[in-house]
Amino acid sequence: MSTNKIGKPRTREPGDGRSPPAGAWHRRGTHCTVTAWTGDTERISWGTAARMDRTEDRLLGREREEHEVLGRLTDPDGPRLLLVRGERGVGRTTFVRAVGDRLREQGTAVLAMECAPADGERPLLLALRLVMALEEHRPAAERRWPAGQPLARALSAVDRRDGPAMDALLRAALAQSGPVAVLVDDAQHADAASLAVLRGIHFTRLAPAVRLVVSAALHAGGAKDGRHRAPDRAGSTPGPERTPGRDGPRDAVERLAGVEGAHSVVLSRLGPEDVTAMVAQRLRATPDATLALRIHECSRGVPGAVDAMLTGWERKGEIRITDGHAFVGTHAPLPVLPDDDRFVRALDALGEPCRTVAAALSVLWPFGLAALELIAAWTGLSPGVVGDGVRDLVGAGIVDGLPGPDGTTVRGWTFRLPLMAHTVAGRLRPLERGRLSAIAVEALWADADAADAGQPVRPAVPLLDEARARTYLADRIADAGTLVDRERAVTELTAAAERVRPGTEDWATLRWLRAAAQLIEHPAARAPALQRWARAAYVAGDYRTGRAVAQRLLRNPGHTLSPSDLQAIAQLLVGVTVNELDWRTLSRLTTAQWWDELPVPALAKVSGRALALCHLARWQEAWDLLSRTEAVWNTSPRCRATPRAFRAAAARAMGRPEAYLRELALPDAPALPVGQVYALAGAMFDEMIVGYDRKAAQTLLKSRGMTVEMLPPLSRFLWYHLTGRWDEALESGRRLLATDDVQLPASDGFLLPARTAAILLARGRTSSALRVLESVPGIQGAPPSCSLTATEAEVLGTLGDLDGAERALRRGLDRAHEHGQVQGTDELWAPLAEVTAGAGRTAEALTCLERLGRIAARSGSERTRLLHLLASARVLRSDSPDIARAHLRRAVDLARARGLPWETATTLAAAAEAGAGPATLLHEAYELFGTTGATLWRFHTRTAMRQAGLTVAGRKQATAENEHLLAVLIAEGLTNRQIATVLRLSEDAVANRLSRLFTRTGMRSRTEVVAAVLTGSL
Repeated sequence: MSTNKIGKPRTREPGDGRSPPAGAWHRRGTHCTVTAWTGDTERISWGTAARMDRTEDRLLGREREEHEVLGRLTDPDGPRLLLVRGERGVGRTTFVRAVGDRLREQGTAVLAMECAPADGERPLLLALRLVMALEEHRPAAERRWPAGQPLARALSAVDRRDGPAMDALLRAALAQSGPVAVLVDDAQHADAASLAVLRGIHFTRLAPAVRLVVSAALHAGGAKDGRHRAPDRAGSTPGPERTPGRDGPRDAVERLAGVEGAHSVVLSRLGPEDVTAMVAQRLRATPDATLALRIHECSRGVPGAVDAMLTGWERKGEIRITDGHAFVGTHAPLPVLPDDDRFVRALDALGEPCRTVAAALSVLWPFGLAALELIAAWTGLSPGVVGDGVRDLVGAGIVDGLPGPDGTTVRGWTFRLPLMAHTVAGRLRPLERGRLSAIAVEALWADADAADAGQPVRPAVPLLDEARARTYLADRIADAGTLVDRERAVTELTAAAERVRPGTEDWATLRWLRAAAQLIEHPAARAPALQRWARAAYVAGDYRTGRAVAQRLLRNPGHTLSPSDLQAIAQLLVGVTVNELDWRTLSRLTTAQWWDELPVPALAKVSGRALALCHLARWQEAWDLLSRTEAVWNTSPRCRATPRAFRAAAARAMGRPEAYLRELALPDAPALPVGQVYALAGAMFDEMIVGYDRKAAQTLLKSRGMTVEMLPPLSRFLWYHLTGRWDEALESGRRLLATDDVQLPASDGFLLPARTAAILLARGRTSSALRVLESVPGIQGAPPSCSLTATEAEVLGTLGDLDGAERALRRGLDRAHEHGQVQGTDELWAPLAEVTAGAGRTAEALTCLERLGRIAARSGSERTRLLHLLASARVLRSDSPDIARAHLRRAVDLARARGLPWETATTLAAAAEAGAGPATLLHEAYELFGTTGATLWRFHTRTAMRQAGLTVAGRKQATAENEHLLAVLIAEGLTNRQIATVLRLSEDAVANRLSRLFTRTGMRSRTEVVAAVLTGSL
């Protein structure tokens, strides 16, 4: 079978997720703006869509080549002919233009021209253009012939196709020209006759001031460029390679390198650092390390491919910007290049059979040399024609040959750019892809059957390792669908999905299980397959699919799913609804009426309803429901594991943590599936982090043989924040906020923005912290978030709005009270006590302390006890200073025992300020603030150290930190008055510091300071 054109591009929806729900025990956000299934909610992105900046086209990674070329062009003894070569998209045009600009800056006249693809059909055209340009450039006084005569003679030579005459005219034009540099770009398109004329010129005899720079594409040279020949079907080397019709001009350009007086410069691909710099320049944002690595791998460092990837992602809104950093979702598909892209045009220009061979090779390339026979079988072409097509693809720089062991033959072929391989495969029509995949599957199965029969076989896909070969087989089965044996396909797809570790190939697993579910014909086997598909959709973040499949199973469960299976599906339905931030629909899932309409066991109804109540912080209702239905769910370890955890969580939220602390031991773990234990342990870990209980979190992981690195991204972010690894936390937080890969504990649905804003605030990023808080999606109708309220109040207090801070704290406490929630309110009572004490309302402050003390006594939480000690010291320090200092000394001991850097540092600073310990405590606090990068608190601690008569080590560093913090506050858009409030200085002091900053840096305005901060050049 042959095709006239590769199929049009197809798209797919990206998804990203990590762990299946522990009873869907997490909330998750999203960056897509889509309407939820009920049509009554919309999700708002935390990150903003990127826009490419194409105004600046400066060279990146070409400093060495630019220095070499300019040096040779300005050297009187340098080469008169300079060839600039490089593969398609490597940036030759940009480089040559930059060289021309530099020469003009130095006072050299520059004549620039470009060759077009059709120029090769017009003999002597390039030579004519050179004569015309040089004649026009030469001053009239220096012309030996009357004006217009050389041009007329050159036109006549073109009409007669008189190469010798044109040779004489071009030599004369070059010899008579004044100081000039002639730049010819894309000379691979030039006509062969003109190139022959250039080869005949003795460039060493030209005047030193005349230079010719020729740029041309270079695709050949070495094993990877296909100079090795492919063996024929018998394994021997076929006859002479057939040279494509386009090779003449290219070879002619390459022969210019041998001309006397010529020198060649080859532009190589960009390295990882230069690709990162290029992406940053295009996006005006620092690319995430994962994004930069992915772009470099798929573009191979070719700038044109980098731009093509960024443009494709930009058009689909896949690139998100958060806090000046750029991200792309882990599972965002590579863009399929459009018809007018340079790389696609190069393939289309080859025509048939090259396009058809390339399409087949995009699927069958892992078979190595055997791919030729498979392609021939699919296309109906002879192996010889297929081989010619492959060689043409190699010659055009689209495909590379992989050298064999002897170095003289190839063992297979791959696309030069992975992006191009993806594009060619993506443009196949579904039926074409299915048939190609079926050919691959049958070949792989035949190989496996032979191996099972004990026959000696070579690997069917020699270009892949074992793990990638298994993935390749599953992908091909999913594409082949009904074109291969259904039963064997389902078995293979299910096995491939079960081998994947969660969080590594989530989107591929979803695809395989979806294909398996669609291939099953027997109703009894379809329900378990649909359950696996729904679970994979949740993990991959495809919530729309997960919800649709879950609803389908709950409305028509059949007879093969057990009550515990339907319980898990009900909980998954709640989980995806929460992750869509669809609070209105979630409210409906809390009603008995909604669940009673479903033909599922009471176990599933109660579990799903209770989970929905927990996620809406309706804790008492959840507790009551689970208590009166215990006989329904407490029937086996698997059935009771999640409901019992839900009930314990509800009790903990209402201030009764005993049951939850017992659940941390996971008593039923030996009888539970590994995945359920993993999910439950991960959810409980997050709950411990919410309460700042590092020891309990570590003990939990250790008891289950788990590490932090095994947990989902959000869990790792929370751990980094808790343990003072704030650089890592901020990097992770930005990524999660931009891509909305968010799974949060049920007790507080907005920890990610709250913790991220807290880090930004501690680093002086006040406005950025507010933006994070104000752009949180899903607030309307959401349950209370104590962490978000506490951070909001802290930001407002830092900016001097104490009334606003108090209103926020009281509003948060009122909402918590409405839901009967006690857990987390200690983070609100403590600052409210300090705010009211600072306002002189001691009675109110004492009331706050009393409530805080009761929570500390009831919960037994060390964190709450520490907050109570610190707040008591602040409230009592005027009337009972001795008691206040005693509380602070106890707080210092407790904070040291807990070992959390930020918490310890703030406690030490408070104790030193109140005289509850030696002033040298400030030194320790200063260092701890430094480990977290809390520059604002470092500034306050330096001030306190000077007031206490202590020496601040590192005067230069301290000065630099002060100036950098001041610049950051300016970049945040703060006025001098606001800066004075944040730094606790007078406005005059701020003005003086700003003057010194301008003097030292040479900057003259706030605008320049902002630019320096944003570009990192301060």
